Amino acid sequence: MASKLLRAVILGPPGSGKGTVCQRIAQNFGLQHLSSGHFLRENIKANTEVGDVAKQYIEKGRLVPDHVITRMMLSELENRQDQHWLLDGFPMTLVQAEALDRICDLDLVITLNIPFETLRDRLSRRWIHPPSGRVYNLDFNPPLVHGVDDVTGERLVQQEDDKPEAVNVRLRQYKEVAKPVVKLYKSRGVLHQFSGTDTDKIWPCVYTVFSNKITPIQSREAC
Repeated sequence: MASKLLRAVILGPPGSGKGTVCQRIAQNFGLQHLSSGHFLRENIKANTEVGDVAKQYIEKGRLVPDHVITRMMLSELENRQDQHWLLDGFPMTLVQAEALDRICDLDLVITLNIPFETLRDRLSRRWIHPPSGRVYNLDFNPPLVHGVDDVTGERLVQQEDDKPEAVNVRLRQYKEVAKPVVKLYKSRGVLHQFSGTDTDKIWPCVYTVFSNKITPIQSREAC
C-alpha cells in the first residue's frame, strides 16, 4: 500500500525566513515547494486571466483578493495530487483556509514567530530581482556583487513595501489576517509554532517535526 501523501503549510510574516525554511524542507524531504508568490509572478508574466487581474491589484498596492489567489492555487494543487507538497503563502486568510479544506486535510502546519524588530530590520535590508523573485538580504544572504543579481547580472531593487515606512503597515496587515488561520489550525492539533531570531536555530526543530511525519531523503540535515 502506498504511503499517505504529506500535505503541509508554512505560515509566517514577511521577513520571517519562510523561503529559506521551505527550501531546506524541500531538499531534505522531497516535498514540492509551492509558493503563491512564485505562481503569481508566473501568471503575470504569462498574461493569464488570473495574472492580469492580480497585476491590477498589485500595481495599486492592494492585496490580491481571496477568490483570485484561491482559484490559482487550487488549480496548481489539482496538478499535484500524487505528490507530497508544502504550501508557502497560502492559505493566508481564513477564507483561503476554508477553500483549501474543501479539497484536502492538512497534516502539518508550521508557523514562524519572529520579533517585530527583527522583521523590520530584515525587510529594510532586503533587495530582490523582480523577474525571478530571487531575494537577497544584505546581512545574511548578500549578492556576490552589491546591487546585482547573482544569476543574470541585472540590477536589484528594493520594493516600496520593504522600505521602513511601509513595513509597519505590512506587519499589521499580516497579523490581522493570520490570527484566525493560526487559531483554526491550532484547534485541529496540526499546528507547530517556532519562535526566535535565527533561522539556523529554528531549523533543527522544524526538521524534527517533519521527520516524525515523513522519512528524510538525505542522511543528514541540510545547513
